[in-house]
Amino acid sequence: MKYNRPRGTVDITPENSEKWIEMEQLLRTVAANYNVKEMRTPIFEHTELFSRAVGDTTDVVTKEMYTFKDKGDRSLTLRPEGTAGIARAYVENKMYALPEKLQKVYYMGPMFRYERPQNGRQRQFHQFGVEMLGVESPYVDVECMLMAVTIVEALGIKNIKLHINSLGDDESRTAYREALKNHFRPVLNDLCEDCQARFEKNPLRILDCKVDAKNPVMASAPRTIDYLSEKAKAHFDKVCNLLDDLEIEYVVDTNLVRGLDYYSHTVFEIISDDPKLGAGSTVGGGGRYNGLVEELGGPATPGVGFAFGMERLMLALDDEEDEENGIDVYVMPLGDEARDLAMQIITMLRANGFTCDMDYAGRGLKGQFKSSDRFGAHLSIIIGEDEVKGEYVNIRCNHSKEQSEVKLEDILSYIENHYEGDHEHE
Repeated sequence: MKYNRPRGTVDITPENSEKWIEMEQLLRTVAANYNVKEMRTPIFEHTELFSRAVGDTTDVVTKEMYTFKDKGDRSLTLRPEGTAGIARAYVENKMYALPEKLQKVYYMGPMFRYERPQNGRQRQFHQFGVEMLGVESPYVDVECMLMAVTIVEALGIKNIKLHINSLGDDESRTAYREALKNHFRPVLNDLCEDCQARFEKNPLRILDCKVDAKNPVMASAPRTIDYLSEKAKAHFDKVCNLLDDLEIEYVVDTNLVRGLDYYSHTVFEIISDDPKLGAGSTVGGGGRYNGLVEELGGPATPGVGFAFGMERLMLALDDEEDEENGIDVYVMPLGDEARDLAMQIITMLRANGFTCDMDYAGRGLKGQFKSSDRFGAHLSIIIGEDEVKGEYVNIRCNHSKEQSEVKLEDILSYIENHYEGDHEHE
């Protein structure tokens, strides 16, 4: 019987994993620059966590979650997003009691949503996200947005624009909710079944509807920023002023509401016109969620965060081969005695920090040179019978094609000097 991977999943094979590692390292580097620490939570949680945190009227909860019963008849769900698990862990581990009031954490790993697979969007996908918990301040909102923009720019994604909006505080949302209901009530029967169900439970979700997106009633809907309380307006104005002072380009996008129930105040998305992604593509986004931790049983704790789908970021990365991704040395032995010596050489070189490999299949030189090229090796070490008897090797630079005889005891110093000479000419 032939087995295939489940629909909506991909195998990341060795030729692609290098790009993933490179991107992950870059994300960790930016996180370190912003003093954001890694946090790891379980891949599955109790189903109620997501129903409560994400919202039981959202598409994620109603249509997309992978939910199952365990052997104790408990309902568990593979995580569809990262924020709810971080908020749960923040409460359970009493991180609100730590001396440092603002806790800045990031997560990176697989998420699961049952949706139609497409390029850059799978049923098992990977997400990088950041959460900043404990302080309600427009400065933290901007810190979050700055970090998101820094990541996108560091990855080389072109033609980006920051879109921002405010959903306001509880007072603002109550006023806005009533305005939305008054707006949609006369045309409710013209909307899809999902929108009719959302009308009473959460009318904001109507604005997210893909079925009725082109309906003129959507374009004429009230705007959140017209219903902000004085406090919420002051918060949003300060966010805009800080972005102006930092010369970060942005657009106030009144159609931006984000898809999950826990958002309040500032919401944002990074939109790119990079041709690799397509015009108007959302690279990532996030916002403030002041009520989430309290909703999950913790003390009242403000929070703000963002997330990127890593597959989307990967689509935008350069496809050019990077020579630096090659190995330092490929050792090519001819015969059993040469193979014994080759093992000793690569073990010694690895212990000194060089990346190495060798031929284990007993092929001729032609086949071994092909492997050296495929691995992008900077140097090839050739060992035959004469070299074993004479206690030397031939070291060939695969870029300059120069070749030298080097005594066994001088191999390490020769390679170190060779690399130092290369750096001097860069």
